[in-house]
Amino acid sequence: MANSPQSKKRARQNEARFAVNKARRSRIRTFIRKVEEAIESGDKTAAAAALQAAQPEMMRGVTKGVLHKNTVARKISRLAARVKALG
Repeated sequence: MANSPQSKKRARQNEARFAVNKARRSRIRTFIRKVEEAIESGDKTAAAAALQAAQPEMMRGVTKGVLHKNTVARKISRLAARVKALG
């Protein structure tokens, strides 16, 4: 349990940051899910459009420190490959 004023403030800041990061992660997952649903439906144009919308959101997660750069690069690469494979 936080006792000092500084540790109490840190606990409050951590809670606020956790909420913001959780919302960001959820938003990113939603964009990824839209791409995957478009891929499952077999609609290449919709999948490509969804991927174009998802990429900036995923990279924003990197700049905000929510996700690691290599993790996002890997996910984008794999999604792009799956979209490209739709013929």
